[in-house]
Amino acid sequence: MGRGLSRRPRSIRRRRTGTAPPTRRPRLHPPPPWRRPGSFIPRQALPDTCALLQPLADAASMSGPAAETPSAIQICRIMRPDDANVAGNVHGGTILKMIEEAGAIISTRHCNSQNGERCVAALARVERTDFLSPMCIGEVAHVSAEITYTSKHSVEVQVNVMSENILTGTKKLTNKATLWYVPLSLKNVDKVLEVPPVVYSRQEQEEEGRKRYEAQKLERMETKWRNGDIVQPVPNPEPNTVSYSQSSLIHLVGPSDCTLHGFVHGGVTMKLMDEVAGIVAARHCKTNIVTASVDAINFHDKIRKGCVITISGRMTFTSNKSMEIEVLVDADPVVDNSQKRYRAASAFFTYVSLSQEGKSLPVPQLVKPVTGNGDFRQR
Repeated sequence: MGRGLSRRPRSIRRRRTGTAPPTRRPRLHPPPPWRRPGSFIPRQALPDTCALLQPLADAASMSGPAAETPSAIQICRIMRPDDANVAGNVHGGTILKMIEEAGAIISTRHCNSQNGERCVAALARVERTDFLSPMCIGEVAHVSAEITYTSKHSVEVQVNVMSENILTGTKKLTNKATLWYVPLSLKNVDKVLEVPPVVYSRQEQEEEGRKRYEAQKLERMETKWRNGDIVQPVPNPEPNTVSYSQSSLIHLVGPSDCTLHGFVHGGVTMKLMDEVAGIVAARHCKTNIVTASVDAINFHDKIRKGCVITISGRMTFTSNKSMEIEVLVDADPVVDNSQKRYRAASAFFTYVSLSQEGKSLPVPQLVKPVTGNGDFRQR
């Protein structure tokens, strides 16, 4: 470094400028213990996250069976504009997907609570789900899931959905659902593993759960037996007939639709089913429509990555205020010549017609065509 750029001693600079060194202001209060040199942060100085969450876990486990793993969880998410349907409310399929995600988390966690072969919980059935109140954009959805019964190869999960208006703090119940899961081995997804048992607080809980298990198992098998028909398009359908409003959606299953193990999330399938059912209802009414309820959704077989699925919907019944739509999901494994097209899922959705002000409107009655094409179920 040259002579002209060399730095002079600090004492010389002070003497030439005539400035005195700055004085340190006295500290009025002693520093906290964890700010003192050579000290450490005491444990009592930081909040204990586990201690904060423990009361919530204890309260959740009091109403259901007691197990070594948490028997209840809650997930929250704010509703965004891309979650809205045509009517401006949260899409029913979005809510169904959140319900399934919560059920999958708690059931998979429970099935892996003991040492043994690792597994992932796959959705087998969703009992009737009622949409008690619409959820709006900007509200926060609180999805609570709780394990209520376990059999040898299945888990029953009860899910409640609350919507919270973060501006006013008001909450309301929007959905209640019961889901059934089966644990599939990670080494072989066609192998169903045994479910760790839970300890019930009352003997009646286990007996009631066993009755629900037997009932859903029988109905799921009956539904699979009668699901051999296929929705066929009809040229030039007559208005207000089944063929006039029936719709289909073809979807290629990609990696974003699947779990880490290569088969489709149950929530993704339910969201697509609700979209098709909504199209059928809108075509029939020509108005805004919302999901009122969903009858049992049965998942008959897994859908793997790379399959082409066809979701078909058709009107089966109408009343003065509601419509019932049957939705069928067929999977075609185009990359596997050894397997043929098969029925993957089926369900019945109920919709209502709404005016621009949100009031219910009369539903056009379903008529049988003069040509005889396209029948509908009698009630």
